[in-house]
Amino acid sequence: MTTLAHRYDFVLLFDVKDGNPNGDPDAGNLPRLDAETGHGLMTDVALKRKVRNYVGLVHEEKPPYEIYVKEKAVLNRAHERAYVETGNAESLKGDEKKRKGAGDAVEQARQWMCANFFDVRTFGAVMSLGVNCGQVRGPVQMTFARSIEPIVALEHSITRMAVATEAEAEKQGGDNRTMGRKHTVPYGLYRSHGFISSFLARQTSFTAEDLELLFKALEQMFEHDRSAARGQMSTRGLYVFEHDSELGNAPAHALFDRLVVAPTAPGTPARDFSAYAVTFDGKTLEAGATVEAAPGVRLTRRC
Repeated sequence: MTTLAHRYDFVLLFDVKDGNPNGDPDAGNLPRLDAETGHGLMTDVALKRKVRNYVGLVHEEKPPYEIYVKEKAVLNRAHERAYVETGNAESLKGDEKKRKGAGDAVEQARQWMCANFFDVRTFGAVMSLGVNCGQVRGPVQMTFARSIEPIVALEHSITRMAVATEAEAEKQGGDNRTMGRKHTVPYGLYRSHGFISSFLARQTSFTAEDLELLFKALEQMFEHDRSAARGQMSTRGLYVFEHDSELGNAPAHALFDRLVVAPTAPGTPARDFSAYAVTFDGKTLEAGATVEAAPGVRLTRRC
């Protein structure tokens, strides 16, 4: 396994067509919005969920690619496994104070969790509740995704030609139809920024192989996450800035500002990706192209 020796920053572009990329449970599952500007939002948590799902699917959730935060997971079961596998099972017995673990046992459990769970060594985790496995600050961090332009959130009435129970059927008087609501965005192109620290990568044993898997997940995660609610979602661009040094050769924001996503016909509603132009310093990059973005910084458009 190869350790990271460089800092990375990246820009992820993805779009949604006739779907809801990330419903807000506090707003009746409407697409998330910036209330002041009307721009669409998708949380970093939702994006990481799709990465987790992709990695778990591809590697069948087998070590070292198990997934810690997943549907119906009981997190303390993984903590207990860490103590057993590191030979500290005795720490699981006795009162609550003892179950918190001694310093060495906690550190060994923390390292075991990093070694076996992809999302722990990638994104980090707070594992100090219940059986204490410490805390991990992940080397990979992502921002909320924000749409390039304001979005329109549509609400649709939908009909199901069936009912769930006999009582509903009697209430309907033989007309076994039920009504529901569905929220969609006609089209939206979203942009998220990411940051990868080689210093934190060493602390969690996040490797160059893990980095490549992360990039593949970002490129392909929507292809294996289809649902009626999300419509058509696709990764439209992954732009990776690789620095020669671990500290970095240019500020991330200065690099991001030079990658411009702009509508080709301002004022006209966008309905597909062709309505936008993506340029770096005014030039279009083809997929797979690499250019020198700044002294000591290479920009690669991966897809």
